[in-house]
Amino acid sequence: MASRKPSPQGIPRIESLHVQNYRALRDVELDKLTPLTVLLGPNGSGKSTIFDVFNFLSDCFQSGLRHAWDRRGRGREIKTRGSSGPVVFELRYRERKDTPLLTYRLAIDEGGKGPEVVEEWLQWRRGTAGKPFRFLDFRRGEGKAVSGELPDAEDQRKDTRLRSPDLIAVNTLGQLAEHPRVAALREFITDWYVSYLSIDQTRNQPEAGPQERLTKSGDNLPNVIQYLKEQHPQRLEQIFLLLRRRIPRLERVEADPMPDGRLLLQIKDAPFEQPVLSKFASDGTLKMLAYLTLLHDPEPPRFIGIEEPENFLHPRLLPELAEECQSAAARSQLLITSHSPFLLNAMQPEEVRVLYRDEQGFTRSQRACDIPGIPEQMRAGASLGHLWMEGHFGLGDPLVNQGAPRRRAGGRG
Repeated sequence: MASRKPSPQGIPRIESLHVQNYRALRDVELDKLTPLTVLLGPNGSGKSTIFDVFNFLSDCFQSGLRHAWDRRGRGREIKTRGSSGPVVFELRYRERKDTPLLTYRLAIDEGGKGPEVVEEWLQWRRGTAGKPFRFLDFRRGEGKAVSGELPDAEDQRKDTRLRSPDLIAVNTLGQLAEHPRVAALREFITDWYVSYLSIDQTRNQPEAGPQERLTKSGDNLPNVIQYLKEQHPQRLEQIFLLLRRRIPRLERVEADPMPDGRLLLQIKDAPFEQPVLSKFASDGTLKMLAYLTLLHDPEPPRFIGIEEPENFLHPRLLPELAEECQSAAARSQLLITSHSPFLLNAMQPEEVRVLYRDEQGFTRSQRACDIPGIPEQMRAGASLGHLWMEGHFGLGDPLVNQGAPRRRAGGRG
């Protein structure tokens, strides 16, 4: 299989995300999103909840709304405490650079027999003037859709009734060739990869057989190594080269079938003749191998979410992992949650969102570049991670109630 290397102009990019009534996200908007975005904040600030928004939407498109809704505790656990309206997700994105901005809105609420899509629409504005044109519009399984490559107000609207109100229209109609713009959105969201990497799972001995993409838990890492060895040996050697630069004495990684049909992952250290089983390898080695395998995927996911990559990794490795993420952002859009100043030092202020809780306990977000004083100190040579650790952000500080801005005295607050 030939390696696909899409240009940045051909990659879908999310420009903003607006969420309402999803757990602590009563009303949060992340706008002006960059190809690489880092969510920063103390425990309980909402990082994992925003991360789960992408996982929830991915689950909805891959496994169905009811599955995604039920596994999170249904409306009682999903909806913001005290809220009466539906859970709302609104994405603004472009299919490619310099293409029209599209807006997708999905509103979900608890119905008599489970979750229902109470509102769903998809619209765009093809020119700079005029009103946005809504070419898909559904309520509780009934609505209209305009077909065609470039749907316009002059085109024919087709009334459609879905089999059930818990079905997502984009996921259903996006399987039809007559709705290419809807199909493009369905393909985009279905392709998202949201990582919940488990080191213990990467030590598994799965059944032999090549697999193209890492699972969310990483339990098929040996299968992906096998696939790269068979189909993309040069890409695998590149991954091993990068891994050897970061892990002292590491020589190679092997994924070989066993007589019982399982796949054995072994790691060879240079001083020793025999490789060791992956279950005896260090956590950091396996995690770095998994991340490099993901970030150097020959056909990468269009969106990648990584939660707290600093866990199990030496701090000196984090700036280099950040560089790998920056490079991967040319082929995918990345969202990372982190507590690490070492990772943060490699980022620009516009790439970082600081999350904190307001006085009512709901999540708020602010870009680091919009915090007074941060851009000026960065231009003077300061590092973002050091500014954060020294309390210059004034937001999202775990030692301050609700993470509210602090007043400074004598230059320190």
